[in-house]
Amino acid sequence: MSDKKPLSLSKKRWKTRGFFIGGAITAGAVFLYVGGVFFPLTYEKGGASEKGASDSDSAPVKKIVTHIQTPEPVKGVYMTACIAATPSLRGKLMNLVDETELNTIIIDLKDYSGTISFPSEHPLLRGHGGTGCRIADLPEFIETLHQKNIYVAGRVTVFQDPYYAKKHPEIAVLKASDGAVWKDRKGLSFIDVSAKPYWDYIVAISEEGYQIGVDEMNFDYIRFPSDGDMKDIAFPHSAAALLADPENGKSEALRAFFSYLHERLSPQGIVLSADLFGMTTTNTDDLNIGQVLEKAAPYFDYISPMVYPSHYPPNFNGWKDPNKVPYEIVYFSMSEAAKRLTAASSTPAKLRPWLQDNDYPVPYTPAMVRAQIQATYDAGLTSWMLWDAGNTYTREALDK
Repeated sequence: MSDKKPLSLSKKRWKTRGFFIGGAITAGAVFLYVGGVFFPLTYEKGGASEKGASDSDSAPVKKIVTHIQTPEPVKGVYMTACIAATPSLRGKLMNLVDETELNTIIIDLKDYSGTISFPSEHPLLRGHGGTGCRIADLPEFIETLHQKNIYVAGRVTVFQDPYYAKKHPEIAVLKASDGAVWKDRKGLSFIDVSAKPYWDYIVAISEEGYQIGVDEMNFDYIRFPSDGDMKDIAFPHSAAALLADPENGKSEALRAFFSYLHERLSPQGIVLSADLFGMTTTNTDDLNIGQVLEKAAPYFDYISPMVYPSHYPPNFNGWKDPNKVPYEIVYFSMSEAAKRLTAASSTPAKLRPWLQDNDYPVPYTPAMVRAQIQATYDAGLTSWMLWDAGNTYTREALDK
């Protein structure tokens, strides 16, 4: 340890991995202040040139990025890139977190359009942008959230990517009839799950997100498409596997992708979570999209079934209208998921459902939102996240 007195000590402190961390700079070193102790860090010379050195020798000091340990429990809300890019709007959501039991915000890093929401010079990402909202100050925004001890997850919409599919049709899901890029009923296109070059693109987004401070990577749309013209569809990269094993081909293709994410990202200490259809908790088949609960669980730190009552069909488990029984839907689904993970020698503790807080197809009252939260607790789980694409959450449903 150097015995030099720090010239300046940052007033900012972050709660990270159970310690308080601050920063200090001496004439020749950068130190981390951790739990009362300064630890030296190497860094490139920067700022004002040292005596006798030319300006061309100087380089900016690389900023120290901190991460917050995953809270237990997680109580989160989703924030679109458009909201995050607008200080006045994101401020309202930050206030909601400050004033309630919430402790986590999930922010789009790549949204449904394929837009990457933050600037990057990574070779695989340079030149890729999309037409959606961009968060020019995302690193600074994350730092602000960390100062408030708010955990940040970065949502990455994976295989639904109309931007990348247009730019790289050779790896997109295609129409069987004429080889054109296939689109779902909303006009959105997908990348073929087995297109391995695209896997590296997703890894690059994840690594870049982590390096600017995002604490967790949350992967959505990790599936084959489901709701377009399924009779006129072709998978150029997955075709052989699907033909060889029609029953398990899709789920095995996804398992290979999950394994690749885990292999590349977990050793870096990046927390990984996966969003799955709600009915993966109760169905043992792959729902024709490749998602099987037991095949995803080993590769992620957290599994987030989207158990929105509005997404369940009429008469599911005997309930004529699932929208009228939000507690029952969530309790039944998450209880079944917990049983299945236990039977698979995994842990139910990694289950963290997405719950509904939006008026589709019926108005959602505070009581309906709270019923889902209580159902999560009654199923033996502790963590949950609220979804509303409009980011207007029900304050009355949350504890202060």
